[in-house]
Amino acid sequence: MIPVFDGHNDFLLRLLGNPQNRSKTWLEGDGKGHIDLPRLKAGGFAGGFFAVYIPSPDPGDTVSGILDAMNSPPYELPLPPPVPLADAVPVASAMIGHLMWMERTGTLSICRSVPEIRAAIGAGRIAAILHFEGAEAIGEDLDALHVWHAAGLRSLGPVWSRPTLFGHGVPFAFPGSPDTGPGLTDAGKALIRECNRLKIMIDLSHLNEAGFNDVARLSDAPLVATHSNAHAVTPSTRNLTDRQLDMIADSDGMVGLNFATAFLSPDGREAPFHGWEPVLRHLDHLISRLGEGGVGLGSDFDGAAMPADLRDTAGLPRLLDALRIHGFGDTLIRRIASENWFALLERTWGA
Repeated sequence: MIPVFDGHNDFLLRLLGNPQNRSKTWLEGDGKGHIDLPRLKAGGFAGGFFAVYIPSPDPGDTVSGILDAMNSPPYELPLPPPVPLADAVPVASAMIGHLMWMERTGTLSICRSVPEIRAAIGAGRIAAILHFEGAEAIGEDLDALHVWHAAGLRSLGPVWSRPTLFGHGVPFAFPGSPDTGPGLTDAGKALIRECNRLKIMIDLSHLNEAGFNDVARLSDAPLVATHSNAHAVTPSTRNLTDRQLDMIADSDGMVGLNFATAFLSPDGREAPFHGWEPVLRHLDHLISRLGEGGVGLGSDFDGAAMPADLRDTAGLPRLLDALRIHGFGDTLIRRIASENWFALLERTWGA
């Protein structure tokens, strides 16, 4: 079985919502969501980026509410309001606590380097990268960035799809352009420079086009979008234009293919579809712009609706079989499944 290293999941959000049952949810599986340890093992999921995401306090702004609205395109959903630092810090602490508990079970390792990732996989543990999907739990002085870095943070997106004091996210809209507002704030530019200094990978997913451009000007690291698709195939605000893809390619960067149906389907619908054609169209387009070394997987498991043939992590071998039937050789499949992520992280973090 070819191992998969994944660019994005929201499993910690599931644990946040049901902490008293986390042992059953992780170790045994509760029959919900997309991820648990048995299904990871069954699907060959070797590791990935585990996101800390701060939910909006308004129930109408939840991920599930957003996904429901995506069933009736065209749509343009308003940006949720910012989350205050004082509200975000305890949530981030709780989610990191869950990840550290997973490590204490002996089934997972929080990794800070590619050798640590390879060692965890070799020992049969899930290799986890601590990632922030939105920087709400960091203040303008950036002191908290250093606290989270000491806890293992090695990847950070300045925004989810709402504003922070660092920049602006794209609203969920179809059809639409990612060019939706102003760029990074002065605090956001300082955040990018400090992430570069600390070798924290910067994630461009959810950032609007002006913010993307600012990161490209400021950052000395490869440009990365952990879970985004091709705007030329599905014109969602969450997908990347060819100009953005070319800038990522020029930086020797990478994009993780997002499995979310709304960002794969040509009509922008959230409803699950059967077959692999939308997935393959995006992969073909991404490879045409980024090259075979610039594309990986960025599932969005436990954060989005999945295709009917890829309901959870146990279905990953079916995806890899579809790539093989499509004409991809084993070398390319291994690169897309995991090796491109390892090479990207070596370029970003250093060997």
